[in-house]
Parts: sequence; structure tokens; C-alpha cells
Amino acid sequence: MSAKRWLISLAAVSLLTVLIPGTAAASAPYESYNYNYWEEATPAPAPYLPVRSVTGTELGIGEFADPGDMHVSGSGHVYVLDSGNGRIVCLDDSWKVVRVIDSFIRDGKKETFANPSGLFTDEKEQIYVADTDNQRIVVLSAEGKLIRVIEQPKSDVLPQGFQFIPLKVTVDQANRVFVVARGVYEGIMQFEEDGTFLGYVGTIKVKRDYGDYFWRLISTDAQKAQMRLFIPTEFSNLDIDNKGFVYATNIDVGSKEPIKRLNPSGEDVLKRFGYFPVAGDIYYRRAVGPSKFVDIKVLGDGMYSALDSTQGRIFTYDDTGNLLYVYGGIGNQLGVFKTPAAVEMLGEHQLVLDRGKGSIVVFEPTAFGQNVNQAVRHHYRGDDVEAQAYWERVLQLNANYDIAYIGIGKAKLMKGENKEALHYFEMGMDRKNYSVAFKRYRREVMKEHFGTFLSAATGAVLLYAVYRTVRHRNKRRVKEA
Repeated sequence: MSAKRWLISLAAVSLLTVLIPGTAAASAPYESYNYNYWEEATPAPAPYLPVRSVTGTELGIGEFADPGDMHVSGSGHVYVLDSGNGRIVCLDDSWKVVRVIDSFIRDGKKETFANPSGLFTDEKEQIYVADTDNQRIVVLSAEGKLIRVIEQPKSDVLPQGFQFIPLKVTVDQANRVFVVARGVYEGIMQFEEDGTFLGYVGTIKVKRDYGDYFWRLISTDAQKAQMRLFIPTEFSNLDIDNKGFVYATNIDVGSKEPIKRLNPSGEDVLKRFGYFPVAGDIYYRRAVGPSKFVDIKVLGDGMYSALDSTQGRIFTYDDTGNLLYVYGGIGNQLGVFKTPAAVEMLGEHQLVLDRGKGSIVVFEPTAFGQNVNQAVRHHYRGDDVEAQAYWERVLQLNANYDIAYIGIGKAKLMKGENKEALHYFEMGMDRKNYSVAFKRYRREVMKEHFGTFLSAATGAVLLYAVYRTVRHRNKRRVKEA
């Protein structure tokens, strides 16, 4: 990375917030950065800035108490699971209360929630609630009328004495219900629409520590009993895209693969082609520890955001595993969190539910964030030429942004500008695409100059033949004389 690029990027970071209109603060309450090819943290413009904080008191419904989850429906309604108060608060996109659901009627009797911790709404705006302490999934209509209840599943694959304690829930377009449950290490529980248990998907494979394995071989029975078991870890949260792929996070701290994209067969098909693992922060203070993802949100067009509870940051990736940007933090100011619990998307705004402060923080994209998002969307849809204009704007704001160089290089490659593509792939440290561009450029040069080369080669051969003939004749004359 050249000093010139670093200085230009740092200047852009300083000036960007001055150029951004709106109600956002003049500067972000957190430091924004990204990692380059050498895995060095480099300064970057803030992709999002906080514009407001929404509390229960402000809404006129009393303070949120330990809110556990949040979901934005297809109609733009924001559903907040106010766990401590045992209620669901439905808000419209103007942040006005539509309704509050704190109970429902079942078999003629009024029932309430007990420490609910997960919430999801489907295409019909049916509300799925992980009613944790009541050990059930409650399905309600948008108005709060009971549709059905999924309770203790029955199956031969479940261990004897199994207790169903749901924590998080999501639903696909076929109305299959996916549940993260406490103490379940076999994977995500899957149910039919009617509540029939189908089995597990996405079991987390744990790699053995062969040092521990060796010590187990030579240890006594008492020592073995004290050693940790080789059991998988639990999932922490999940979301689903429009193709039916389940995005899930696990709580295996320090794992290289804390995010998974599960296909219908339960296989992890997440692409990890970036410079470094899709695992949040690369470097961190030992006192803080590695990123621990507690929520994930599919943004569309291959992008997804993961919420790190360790340092209160949101990491956003594209479909190939490139880290696009980072923002957020821990603190008391607007835009940083105490105990972040959920991340959602409302239009172009991102929402973060802060359990510790009992509030929802609303973030709006900056010029940098908007251009990155648009560039990634166009690239994902196969329109690299259209994406080029956005990547060029991104570089004006952050000259250190390697992904933008690669994006422009791909656009140049699509247009047949192979020589120019070489330059951008070199700047973005993309060896694979550099090789592709080099082969094409070499073929282009050979094709362009092949006629000239062939003519020159033919002429050289003819001149050499004439030279040999003349030389041979001269030798004969000398001998005859």
C-alpha cells in the first residue's frame, strides 16, 4: 500500500462527514476501518451514521424491558420482541405504534408469553414467536389471533427426556420452520408447517485437537472425566434469503467459520473467497476476545450483515466473502451500544436493537455506504459496466478500497479493455483475475501484431536465404579462381 493512497484515504475519511447532508451527527461516534490484502486495518469512511434512537417511552408504551429480537416484515412494519414485558410491539415505517400484542386466546383461555426470545414474520405477515420459557413456538396473525402452536416434538431421533426450549426462529417460503433451541448440538431443528418435526440441518463439525486426543489415550478414567467432550457448538441465530438458504451464526468463539449458509440439504455453501475468513475482526485485544455473532441479516443481492456482540460492530460481506465495511461500537453515545441483540434493514436504513439500553438505533447510509451497496448490487446482477461508475465514486472517497479496484478491473475486462484491467487488478492485489487479464492481453497483442510479425519473420527468412545463396556462390568463385 503506497503512502499516497493511505493519505488520500485518510483525508477522505476526515472530509466525508462534512459533505454528508441530513440529520446525522457531524462525525461518527466510532472509528470505521477495513482490512487490506496484508490483513492490515486501514481507515475507511463510515458506511452508516446514526440518525435517531427509538425507545418505548418515546412511543408512549412504556420502556422496553430487555428486548430480545426484532424483525421487519415485507410490508415495512417493524416488530419488536419486548421480552421483559412479554409483548410484541408493531410499528409502522414512520415509527408509530400500530398495535401491541401481549396475549392471545387459546381454547377460550387467555395465554401470555414467558420470556420470549425470538421473532419472525413470513410473507403473509404471520408472526412466529419463540416463547422460550413456555417451551413452544406460537404462530399468530398480524392482528394477534392464534393460528397454531408448535410444542414438544416427538421423534425417535430425539434423546430421552429432551426438552424443547426454542430461542430463535425463521420460516422459508414453503412454510418450513427452522428453530435454534437451547442445548441442541445436532443442528437447527426443522419443522413442517403443521409442527411435524423433520430433523436437523447444518450440524456443526468440530475439529479434534489431537493434542487432547493423545492425552486422553494416556490419562486415567478420572482425568478423562474432567476433560472436555468433543461435542459440536450451538447456533446463536439465523435468517433466510429469498432462495430458501438459511444463514446461521454459531457461538463457537474463535471459529474460522462462525457464519454458515445452509442449502436445503443442510450443507454449508457460504463462499469464502475474500482475503481473510468471514469471521469479523481479524485482530483484537486479548481482553476483549474475537467476534461473537449474535444475529445475522440477509440484505439481498448476496450481501449480509452480522452483529458482533463483543465489540458492538456490524460486519457486512458480499456474496463471495469480501468484507465491505464495518461500523458500530460499545459505549453510551448515540450510534454505539451497550448490549446489541439484533440487526435489521428498513429500506436503506439499518436498525440495531440494543437490549442493554432498551432502544432501537436507526442508521442511514453515507455517500460511501450508498455507493458500495449500489456497486455490489450491480455486480451481483451481472452488470459490471454499470457497477464501474459506483466503484469509481467509492475510490474518490477511499483510495485504499481494494474491492473497488477489483470491481473496476472486472468492468474493464468485460469491455475488452484488458491492458487497463491489468492495472486495476494489480492495485487490488487480485492475482487470479490479473492472470486472466494478462492472458487476454497477450492474445490481443499477438493477434494485433501477428501480421507484422509474420511478415518480418518471412522477410528475415528470405534475406537469410539470399545471403546463404550469395555466400555460397562467392565461395565457389574463389575455389574456381
